[in-house]
Amino acid sequence: MYVPRKLKDVFHQSSTLFPAVLITGPRQSGKTTFVQNELPDVAYETFDDPLNRDFARQDPVGFLNKHGARSVILDEIQYVPEILSYIKMRIDGNRKPGKWIMTGSQQFHLMKNVSETLAGRIAILELPPFSIAEVESDHSTHLSSVLWNGLFPEPFLYPAKRDIWIKSYLQTYLERDVRQLENIRDVRAFEIFVQMSAAHHAQEFHPATLARDCGVTQPTIQSWANVLETSYLAIVLSPFFNNFGKRVIKAPKFYFIDPGLVSYLTRQPSAEAALAGNMGGALFEGLVVGEAWKSFTNQGLKPPIYYWRAKSGGEIDLVVQVKGKLIPVEIKLTATPSAVHARSLNQFKKLAGSEASKTGILACRVEKKTELPGNNIAIPWRELPDLIQ
Repeated sequence: MYVPRKLKDVFHQSSTLFPAVLITGPRQSGKTTFVQNELPDVAYETFDDPLNRDFARQDPVGFLNKHGARSVILDEIQYVPEILSYIKMRIDGNRKPGKWIMTGSQQFHLMKNVSETLAGRIAILELPPFSIAEVESDHSTHLSSVLWNGLFPEPFLYPAKRDIWIKSYLQTYLERDVRQLENIRDVRAFEIFVQMSAAHHAQEFHPATLARDCGVTQPTIQSWANVLETSYLAIVLSPFFNNFGKRVIKAPKFYFIDPGLVSYLTRQPSAEAALAGNMGGALFEGLVVGEAWKSFTNQGLKPPIYYWRAKSGGEIDLVVQVKGKLIPVEIKLTATPSAVHARSLNQFKKLAGSEASKTGILACRVEKKTELPGNNIAIPWRELPDLIQ
């Protein structure tokens, strides 16, 4: 089953402008399905096939000659990074747009090779897991199910696979991908770090606390957090540094990209318990932040999103910088917004002055847009991406 992806517009545009296009993102986010369905008539080669890997390594010129002048999809390019230099020579001889379509995971090493070899010749796009807008045209999906199953294609489309799929996904990530991304000797300690990070989902990231809990050094924790971010499993949300005359918290906030992973790692007993329990607010906040992040990524843009927290107590869950204005967004699980929920929005707008948007946003579980005091609005959380573009 193919679900059309929001990335398709910028993907097709990029393939008319650049000789090479790379689709990267987390493992199992649907990259292969995406390129095969969007380009059904283009030749396809996958480096998941060991025979293709050996052919490309031993005879890269012969491998690239297979399809002549036709465009070709090279899937899982990270397994044969040495072929990139040969693709560069082909591009320098013929800059035909859309000739080389590539996919790849494991961002750190892949991006290092691409940036060194194909700079200026390639468009790099990121395909995250599903966004709500891609899978829910009629708003029929229950919030509890999204928090429980997550938005990776397999467990979302086939919920019966959920437990086995997530367990296998994490096992593959820990046993194979992590070793390729970083020289992590103590995989068990890293596994504990992943579990502890899930327990701190949607909280400020404090390496000292995690280092103590995992029995490793703070620099190690920083390095491991970078591994989660560069492999697209986590979003590290930077604080907004313009202090508007106030001292602000400068620690980043940490989110897993997918709520299903968090529910699994924190051992939520059911979808209903995930929503109603102690982690419900954090899971919901992470989901909404992730939807905001995806709304920009799916346009090929770097997400201009931050959070803000003053040491005096003021806090905004999400600050979106768009068209020269700062849009403050509070994220609450409530379905009954009140004037209390507008206080932080009003505080931020007052401090930011002309830099702030006139309207503050409360993303929550209301059924329809609701006016709040101080020129603020409460909106159904699903509608947030449309209001921050």
